[in-house]
Amino acid sequence: MKTKLWAVVPAAGSGSRFSKTELKQYQYIQNQTVLEHTVNRLNTLNLTGCVLAIGEQDNHAETLAFRHSKKLHFCSGGAERVHSVLNALIYLSDIADENDWVLVHDAARPCVTTACLEKLVRSSVQANQSSILAIPVRDTLKYVHANNQIERTVSREHLWQAQTPQMAKLKTLKHAIEAALAAQINITDEASALEYISEPVQVVQGRSDNIKITYADDLELARLILQSQAN
Repeated sequence: MKTKLWAVVPAAGSGSRFSKTELKQYQYIQNQTVLEHTVNRLNTLNLTGCVLAIGEQDNHAETLAFRHSKKLHFCSGGAERVHSVLNALIYLSDIADENDWVLVHDAARPCVTTACLEKLVRSSVQANQSSILAIPVRDTLKYVHANNQIERTVSREHLWQAQTPQMAKLKTLKHAIEAALAAQINITDEASALEYISEPVQVVQGRSDNIKITYADDLELARLILQSQAN
């Protein structure tokens, strides 16, 4: 049976660390918004469809010139990222099989490469296991007190920096998020919800240029990365 693959992009956040007035997903790089770059990059995979969870007052996303626009679906996001993801999974439950695979990817990660996407999908499907893109921590880590005083150096052995996409089967991820929310677990990414229900999750090594645009100066870095990748 052919593997069906869906993408979910939570895009309802306020982006307050980027700007109090501007949404980072609608900043322009090379005549396209960050969100267009992100969704178009996901669509280099053979997706069955892609669900964007957007803010209730967002009347901009649906006007953008996405490639493969017939594969796009829109649903209302939630108060936090995790609620947007869950809303998208609930939406998907009506149009997808519970055993279909779902990739959840940050709206503000436009630089993920097709090669990394393909490696993640291949790893998950072959192992029949949830997976995330991640990179080993490279820098020396310090545990710091509130007054900016170093207490100790933290061993980086076995530490990986999580990225997205994060991939799981629809029924598994939906159940994990619902269970973790019910238990009031702090869900920072999909893997943390999967960990809560003891679902095995493997890391697939990604690339350091799969940055998340969080602060205003990250936009220039993303611009340089996308320009480099195009060359």
